[in-house]
Amino acid sequence: MMRNLRVDANRIQSDLEALAAITDPGRPWTRRAFSPRFDEGRGWLARRFAEAGLTVSHDAGGNLIGRRAGSAGGLGTILLGSHSDTVPDGGRFDGIAGVVVALEVARTLAERGHVLRHDLGIVDFLAEEVSVFGVSCIGSRAMAGVLPADWMALTHEGRTLETAMRDVGGAPEGIAARDDIRAFLELHIEQGPVLEDSGCDLGIVTAIAGITRVEIVLTGRPDHAGTTPMTGRSDALVAAAGLVSAIEAEARDRAAQGSHFTATVGEFSMEPNAANVVPGRVRMLIDARAADRAQMLGFLDWIDARCAALPEAIAVEVRRLSDNQPTPMDGALIDRLDAAADRCGARHRRMVSGAGHDAAFMARIAPAAMVFVPCLGGRSHCPEEWAETADIALGAEVLAETVIALDQG
Repeated sequence: MMRNLRVDANRIQSDLEALAAITDPGRPWTRRAFSPRFDEGRGWLARRFAEAGLTVSHDAGGNLIGRRAGSAGGLGTILLGSHSDTVPDGGRFDGIAGVVVALEVARTLAERGHVLRHDLGIVDFLAEEVSVFGVSCIGSRAMAGVLPADWMALTHEGRTLETAMRDVGGAPEGIAARDDIRAFLELHIEQGPVLEDSGCDLGIVTAIAGITRVEIVLTGRPDHAGTTPMTGRSDALVAAAGLVSAIEAEARDRAAQGSHFTATVGEFSMEPNAANVVPGRVRMLIDARAADRAQMLGFLDWIDARCAALPEAIAVEVRRLSDNQPTPMDGALIDRLDAAADRCGARHRRMVSGAGHDAAFMARIAPAAMVFVPCLGGRSHCPEEWAETADIALGAEVLAETVIALDQG
């Protein structure tokens, strides 16, 4: 039975609007990590955490933490949250909705008299988006104890990442994996059109897709565009164009097999890039994502074979720049979220996240799961990003129900 918690949707909307107002002038909605606007937003959140009766602190990784102690000592922490930083000219909901919902769950449980046995933690992770230092998920990597040590020396405008983390309240020398988290839950906008197209209120995430990036460089021979016969060319662009089309077709075939799969040539450049010169060199970067590791490995083998079949006049270099495994969400937590969604009367479906999230790193140290809410037109990382308050509030109800069930279980 639904416990009739009834989160305060107006309060959620007010919080979202207040954070959205903290943005770079003329660039809605921009609040990048390690910027003055980010610091201002963090200060606003810290005050809201304190007003909710939470103990406020920063951990070694620069994450903003709100905590309410449980009635039974030593049971560990149920942690909720996401991130408040944005991409440049990004949206008002990506990450932010998850932080606001975590805060609202803490407030609602307190106001309804639900005293948890476990500690309740809410977190605003540091720099989930790609930061000015060129790296992402800094806070969640730190909490999981997997933040690369050599990242500390990364520099932007004369400031190292280590210094920047200290400036936001972190203590990088103390970074270590937390061992007290019993469950982590993150609400997020879907950032795609599946929920809206299917008429579902919520998505229960089963896995976060692995992301592999492959660089391909094709080298032919630059020649005069007007004097070199069509039959005697080594045109790197022609070879690359055929390869791009083949990648698209292969990705569609793999996606049609049922498991989440995408492949995108997102970076592309050619040299000498002159109107009267046959292209001599092309570089492309493939972003491929899969929930099934076998699908990804098969795709990588296909790339190797497809490149090997190019004309001998085209030299090919294939280099794997990064290769992250897919992250399954915890099965028991998924079941609890399903049950909570049923109790709340939410139409829901299970689905894969094609985007990366802090939950992927939390899953390394604790059971983790995610709830998606629809976003208008599937738009995200743009000023037009939008999610309805009613959908976000419903997601908050489901998280609150799940927290109570976890605590009692």
